[in-house]
Amino acid sequence: MDEALFRSPRKHGRIMVLLSGRGSNFLAIHDAVRTGAIDAEIALVFSNKADAPGLAAAQARGLETMSLDPKLFPDKPAYDNEIIREARAREIDLIILAGYMKIVTPGFCDAFPYRIVNIHPALLPAFPGLHVQQRAIDWGVRWSGCTTHFVAAEVDAGSIILQASVPVLQDDTEDSLAARILIEEHKIYPETVRLYFQGRLEVRGRRVFILE
Repeated sequence: MDEALFRSPRKHGRIMVLLSGRGSNFLAIHDAVRTGAIDAEIALVFSNKADAPGLAAAQARGLETMSLDPKLFPDKPAYDNEIIREARAREIDLIILAGYMKIVTPGFCDAFPYRIVNIHPALLPAFPGLHVQQRAIDWGVRWSGCTTHFVAAEVDAGSIILQASVPVLQDDTEDSLAARILIEEHKIYPETVRLYFQGRLEVRGRRVFILE
């Protein structure tokens, strides 16, 4: 058996959320935080877009928010370095990408190994990248779904944590398939964060084991 590369901490955690849009997965996670299902607090909700609906939703819930315009920085590493500084200043334990439409740099990944998670609306390793629901329909797959994973430098290539599947119906459109997948996203993303702070995720090689 491969030696464990990482085991998540059992502790009350501090979360930073990165989003670019409505933040529905962030809201699902915060709902689980508020009910006590997740032993953590959301310390900051950050966006690359000042008008992101997810920021307004976070403010309405009394959470600290921040936005930074990438155009004000000379390059991607400089932008990500500022996010790194904000995360470290708040002693963040886990960074959650919730519809964050920017590719994080390798330096960002290196700063928080196994401390950044993402959700992808397909069954990885199939259909990484964008427009994945339409691609699944076009390929004629019978099943699609969603995947939570640790974030690595290569896009959508980090170790898989949880997955959920939905059937692809013959009359599906990109929107109808996305809507069914989103229901499952709102289940497995909070569960991923819950397991993380219960100290139950262990990485061995590429595989993530869920400990009892």
